[in-house]
Amino acid sequence: MRDPFLIESSSRDDVKRRSLSHFSQSREQGTEATWLFPGHDTIHVGTDLRRLRWAFVIMCCIFAVFIIRVSGIQIVHGDEYRSSAEENRIRIIDIPPPRGIVMDRSREQLATNTPDFLLSVVPADLPKDQGEKTKVLEKVSSLLNIKYEEVEKKVSSVSRYSYEPLVIADQIPHDLSVVLEIEVKKLPGIEMSVSSLRHYSDDTSYSHILGYTGKLTQSEYDAEKKAGKVYQFNDVIGKTGIESMYEDTLRGIMGKKEIEVDALGNEQKVIAESPPVPGSNLVLTVRAGLQQMVTERLAQALKDDHTSTGATAVVLDPRTGEVLAMVSSPTFSSNSFAQGISPEEYRKLSTDPKLPLFNRAISGEYPSGSVIKPVIAAAGLQEHVITPQTTYLSTGGVRIGDWFFPDWKAGGHGVTDVYKALAQSVNTFFYYTGGGDNQTFTGLGVDRIRKYAELFGLNALLGIDLPGERPGFLPTKEWKERVKKEPWYIGDTYHLSIGQGDLLVTPLQVATYTSAIANGGTLYRPFIVKDIISHDGSTETRSNPAVIRSGFISPENIHIVKQGMREGVLTGSSRGLLSLPITSAAKTGTAQFDGDRTHGWFTSFAPYENPEIVVTVLIEGGGQGNDVALPVARDILSWWHDHPA
Repeated sequence: MRDPFLIESSSRDDVKRRSLSHFSQSREQGTEATWLFPGHDTIHVGTDLRRLRWAFVIMCCIFAVFIIRVSGIQIVHGDEYRSSAEENRIRIIDIPPPRGIVMDRSREQLATNTPDFLLSVVPADLPKDQGEKTKVLEKVSSLLNIKYEEVEKKVSSVSRYSYEPLVIADQIPHDLSVVLEIEVKKLPGIEMSVSSLRHYSDDTSYSHILGYTGKLTQSEYDAEKKAGKVYQFNDVIGKTGIESMYEDTLRGIMGKKEIEVDALGNEQKVIAESPPVPGSNLVLTVRAGLQQMVTERLAQALKDDHTSTGATAVVLDPRTGEVLAMVSSPTFSSNSFAQGISPEEYRKLSTDPKLPLFNRAISGEYPSGSVIKPVIAAAGLQEHVITPQTTYLSTGGVRIGDWFFPDWKAGGHGVTDVYKALAQSVNTFFYYTGGGDNQTFTGLGVDRIRKYAELFGLNALLGIDLPGERPGFLPTKEWKERVKKEPWYIGDTYHLSIGQGDLLVTPLQVATYTSAIANGGTLYRPFIVKDIISHDGSTETRSNPAVIRSGFISPENIHIVKQGMREGVLTGSSRGLLSLPITSAAKTGTAQFDGDRTHGWFTSFAPYENPEIVVTVLIEGGGQGNDVALPVARDILSWWHDHPA
């Protein structure tokens, strides 16, 4: 029996030839080829090779793009994406250190820290979907009861990829913070934290000394970052005063914490932590009770004198240069700035014509009036222009050509030596000592006046550890010719000799050179921070007196000037101090400015035999020094005597 699946060879060859012929024809015509097998169904195969070629090319392109994309992700941006992915799991958090506190010399706390509850947004943890993100921010605005637009504006101000917390609200009441702590755990990108807020126990008496802290501005943040210092957007920084001058000391060192977070950015566990180093504490030279008393007394002086625009007092220890009190009035509230001053309140302060933000003690530059005369007397004695026996006849002033330079007393003071000249502030004596008579007697002249004024600390920064100190100004012949296009006249020297004309000094400078006279001829650098106490309790003492210079006036000549100032209390223009229970020496001053208006000056020291305190007072635009400034100084000296340290 024949196998039905066997085909004879001749038959197979015939089928093969017909099939190949049919396939060739079909390939050329683009039709289907039919293969016939005995006992099998017919099978159809697509043979459009052009379509196959295009399909192959497209598949190759897709594969190439895929390879390039994967290579880009893994090779070019690999580190970036790897870091971003790691951030989703591991975070390094900066831990701000507690700011150092500030105390007065008796360790009474003046600037401390209080808890501050914050709600912040971590932009990179917010939902990527805009709708979901909006819902989160709307919930935040609802919880805080603030406008959504305000929240959205803040969030939009920083990069959406930032992991640095952006504070949306601070100074949140404790009760509300407890509620928020629970609610924000449900909101991705939202967190609660506790920071510290600066608090000043007596924020008006010390406002110009302590200054205040405030939020970093963008320019401050950029500057600190450029300087290599680590700050966060939300950090505070010292803006003025001691807070600014000792920012690096008070701030401490930032800590670090490495944590693991979940998908919502919530902390799961701490992996590693280096605690922050607290800022150092400062002990000031200032006496709290004296500072408060001076503040109140100056405020009263301004209240009594409606013509005055401001006042200041500087109290120094002449043996060291320590600042015992320093007040500029009117003043302001440091707490208002530290807690976030409103634009309206700031505008009111900054536009106040009495300049409450201005520290008159170190930044105010004024004509000195007659408080410069002890310096002129010391220079004249040291240069042998005058001696204790030198006398001039005061008949009411000095006439040079068509110009007349008056004494303050009509008819003059009669025969005057250096003691009487200082005691009664006789202009004629200092006209001659400073400028001569333009014929037979030369006098010191402008160059030597300038030389000794600079030796006493004028025309330069004294270097007190507070920002904003000004150097004052001493004119020269060259300056006048260059700026005013006029030659220097003898009248200019006369004006300089009595503290008028273009001379400018600061109250701190007057107090400092008064201290040099009081202590026998040593010019100390004034300072206000006594000790720095680090977090481990170790103390760096800064109270070692820093001598700027000494020996530039002989002790004998200094003693003559002191005697003249003492005579001022006994018989002269400073007799108002005679009622004090301690001996003292002083010099009054009345400095003309703006037409006939005058500043009232008074500088003094006590006890006369062994000086321990210098008090310098300026009543801005207040009139005669012995009328307005002397009573303030007298009350300060009286308080100091009644309240020994």
